[in-house]
Amino acid sequence: MQKILIADDEARIRDILKEYLDFEGFSYDEAEDGLQAVNMIKENSYDLVILDIMMPKVDGFTALREIRKFSKVPVIMLSARAEEYDKLFGFEMGVDDYITKPFSPKEVMARIKAVLKRTSHNEETSNSVIVIGGLEIDETSRKVLVDGAVASLTPKEFDILLFMAKNKGVVFSREKILEKIWGYEFFGEDRTVDTHIKMLRNSLGKYRSLIKTVWSVGYKLEEDYEENQK
Repeated sequence: MQKILIADDEARIRDILKEYLDFEGFSYDEAEDGLQAVNMIKENSYDLVILDIMMPKVDGFTALREIRKFSKVPVIMLSARAEEYDKLFGFEMGVDDYITKPFSPKEVMARIKAVLKRTSHNEETSNSVIVIGGLEIDETSRKVLVDGAVASLTPKEFDILLFMAKNKGVVFSREKILEKIWGYEFFGEDRTVDTHIKMLRNSLGKYRSLIKTVWSVGYKLEEDYEENQK
């Protein structure tokens, strides 16, 4: 049975999530603040963590920073703050998904299942290395080299790049990218894709123009790029 840690200072939120986790067959622990969450993750093994941002003692972002020093456990961030800056900051720190309050418990369950499915799939081995010019994408090690130097990509950036590299020249809508990368049906947050594409382009440096915007449709990856783009 997969085990989830719910870290939120609101008992009402924890109770709602526990009810749905019970129904879906998950086991769980709960933490009332960020410090307790960090200590529990150090002492126990979890398949996924639901982490609120605004918590006493240690906030969610600080807790996540500490967690990432010793664990790669998948994390879904909860927050009443819907600003793009907060989402971008969370994704850069290694959040696997970001859900704003108020939320639909059914949507949270769908996202939990999607993250667990994706992270489990990523543990499977593969010998595939995709080379596009000076860009190397190693599916086994989940590393990307830009002209021989390791690029710092978030898990979602890597997943998007790998997916698009395996389907060069194919145009994908934001909804399709959400479905393929996040693994759940479209819930209306297509700007999440735009944010990750922006981050990915920045991570690719001079190869940023590999990711093409197809206006009114979505995105695609092509093998040509403009050397003068930084």
